[in-house]
Amino acid sequence: MTTMATLMCRASFWLLFYIFFGYPLIAALCGRLMHRPVRKQPVLPTVSIIIVVRDGVRHIRAKLKNLRALDYPADYIEIIVACDGCKDRTAALVRHSHDSRVRVLEFPVSRGKALCLNDAIATARGEILLMTDVQHKLSPLALRELVGNLGDPQVGAVSGNLELENVTSTFAHGVNAYWHYEKFIRRQESRCGSAVGVCAALYAVRAELYKPLPPDTLLDDVLVPMTVAAAGRRVVFEPRAVAWGETAQAPLDEQARRMRAMVGCFQLMDVAPWLLSPARNPLWFQFMSHKMLRLLAPWLLLALLLSCAYLARHHLAYGAVLAALLACIGLVAVERARPDAGRWLPVRLMVAFFYLNLYAAQASIAYARSRGEQLW
Repeated sequence: MTTMATLMCRASFWLLFYIFFGYPLIAALCGRLMHRPVRKQPVLPTVSIIIVVRDGVRHIRAKLKNLRALDYPADYIEIIVACDGCKDRTAALVRHSHDSRVRVLEFPVSRGKALCLNDAIATARGEILLMTDVQHKLSPLALRELVGNLGDPQVGAVSGNLELENVTSTFAHGVNAYWHYEKFIRRQESRCGSAVGVCAALYAVRAELYKPLPPDTLLDDVLVPMTVAAAGRRVVFEPRAVAWGETAQAPLDEQARRMRAMVGCFQLMDVAPWLLSPARNPLWFQFMSHKMLRLLAPWLLLALLLSCAYLARHHLAYGAVLAALLACIGLVAVERARPDAGRWLPVRLMVAFFYLNLYAAQASIAYARSRGEQLW
């Protein structure tokens, strides 16, 4: 029993170290030693902007106004708004926008984002597809910066840069720090070849490289770029193409979004099993390190905690690790009892880390119970 606990403890520890520190360090090293610059060009292809929305009456006017302010020739842009089972006045507001470039596709019954994207893109006329969300605001230069990367014939898709606004609570500060960590990894992957994912709020892809998504796909922002990479083109990150959006201020506000993302990662194994094949997926190492191993993190943390608890009576080192784990959990409890403790950076980071991994564990259970299709 002791031998098994020791193996479980050491394996959990080193896998966790690789997931959160080892792979980012490898990505940074590759980004430095194997840097592949993008040859940006001042090109102006036609662009179809695709927005899939459900009950977006609060945001749609501001979104269309924001898109009209993009620094790009108006005659080169069309805007397609796909209303996925909207029960409010979103479609009516789009029709009365007095902009000839805007078209609305209205689906009375909800079909899911993937099928709405497929249908919208089937009618698109642009050489470039720009995917964006209704609630995010784009910088005026966002489209031009994205398209400039596509002037390089080796680039097939480009991710924008999401910046979080109204970061006020302890949890929001922690999530913001995690997002900067995530963007660091994507930037390094992009520097040495291709990023594994793109920002769902803002990304562009060549129309000829888009392949229809399987029904109920949750993570188009992973499957679309991975398909582009499989076609031999690069997926790059453009920090100057900015989208702004608000982050959740409380853990419960983030739960649905986080669970959707994690269930979507599990779902990829069903809808695109080729991603798990080193022979078929050119980004297999990055995909497994960046996406798939993250799914194991909450269970590795639990295994580490339990094995250290068992081994602590045999060796002081395991007791020290156990004490460190309990202290981290204690920081979360302290923040709940004394919210002002969130002023300390370690507390902020630990609160976000705890809840994000808690929701990842819940997502794995939800997926195992086949409830992933309930998440839009």
